[in-house]
Amino acid sequence: MIDFDKELAKYQPSLEIDEAEEAIYKNDLTDLSDIIDRILKEKKKQ
Repeated sequence: MIDFDKELAKYQPSLEIDEAEEAIYKNDLTDLSDIIDRILKEKKKQ
C-alpha cells in the first residue's frame, strides 16, 4: 500500500515550473487585448 505522507515528503517540484514562475513575474506578459486597448487609447488621444 502507498504511504502518501512518505511520498509527499519526497516530492520536489520540477525546475521547469519554478523557471516558468520566474518568467511570469519578471516579464511583461502583454496579450493581444492589452495591445488593442493601448492602440485604441492612443487613437482617442489624437
